[in-house]
Amino acid sequence: MTALAPASAPITQDVLTLPRKLPEGGKVNIIGLTRDQLRTALIDAGTPEKQVKMRLGQIWQWVYHFGIRDFTGMTNLSKDYRAFLAEHFAIELPEVVTRQISADGTRKYLVRIQGGHEVETVYIPEENRGTLCISSQVGCTLTCSFCHTGTQRLVRNLTSAEIVGQVMLARDDLGEWPVQGQPKDETRLVSNVVLMGMGEPLYNFDNVRDAMNVVMDNEGLTLSRRRITLSTSGVVPEIARTAAEIGCLLAVSFHATTDAVRDQLVPINKKWNIETLLNELREYPRLSNSERITFEYVMLKDVNDSDADARRLVKLIQGIPAKINLIPFNEWPGAPYQRSDWERIEAFADIIYKAGYASPIRTPRGEDIMAACGQLKSASEKLRKSGKPM
Repeated sequence: MTALAPASAPITQDVLTLPRKLPEGGKVNIIGLTRDQLRTALIDAGTPEKQVKMRLGQIWQWVYHFGIRDFTGMTNLSKDYRAFLAEHFAIELPEVVTRQISADGTRKYLVRIQGGHEVETVYIPEENRGTLCISSQVGCTLTCSFCHTGTQRLVRNLTSAEIVGQVMLARDDLGEWPVQGQPKDETRLVSNVVLMGMGEPLYNFDNVRDAMNVVMDNEGLTLSRRRITLSTSGVVPEIARTAAEIGCLLAVSFHATTDAVRDQLVPINKKWNIETLLNELREYPRLSNSERITFEYVMLKDVNDSDADARRLVKLIQGIPAKINLIPFNEWPGAPYQRSDWERIEAFADIIYKAGYASPIRTPRGEDIMAACGQLKSASEKLRKSGKPM
């Protein structure tokens, strides 16, 4: 799921994170700035301090509630102030390179960000709701052996603008922005956001935190913290900080019940083993006021899917408010594993359920459009190298 080679190299945000200023004209991109950051930027550009609170609220609503991309459309601002904003600021989103729609309605976007790099965003529709899976890094540093993104080296962290921008471009594609003066539509097509795309979110903590604070703001995109799930492979030092500074729901890429197996599947386990991780997780629901933690468990045939694994899993998480999300492996070309047989997955789920834990089996989605994380990006890179048009 969630690499600069070698994989063990330290990750430094100062090195991998781009500045907020856009290359053209040095304008500051409003997207991804927190309220405090936008306030400071407006003052630095020349907005009088006595006006900045009102101006901030007006701009915020236009950008994040109505999805306006042009300052000329901010009609409750004077023409002079709109011209001032256009001189100093920009409203820039990542570019959608390709969009694929699965037979089951899943939408997968290949998104180009600053520097020409590409990441993936996936929208999964459900009845009266929809979940958007977003990326936090270009590539990944963790080299999880079952994850296609783990085969791609880490290039850099995404900025907060590039993270928020994925939410906004999905709303563009779905036509979800309200129209001023029209009756309010309470249907939320993007009702949930999961940080389960490319990258390890907790290795890009500051940008993820700022982006989620923008997404959670109740005068803009207005997704509550309980509608946001951050998935980590187990970056233990950042878990308590996530509770304090974001407070969203937490999911953990667990995938094994012994250190020997998890070392192979999720190599970060060699740094923070199962016991260390679980000790930290026991505090998360209390610190974040979160109801429970989701343990993600990809089902790999003859690797981690035995009855003994199921019983060990139940014993390991004892005392942690939790649900176990069982994930049939989404096979990709060259993958070293196979999906567990369906009967085996159901038997595994039954053991967990009888122990008192919810154990939903995730329905595979978007397999016809390569919706396993990292597949579309790899395909586009192959096409580019071959010289064929995308």
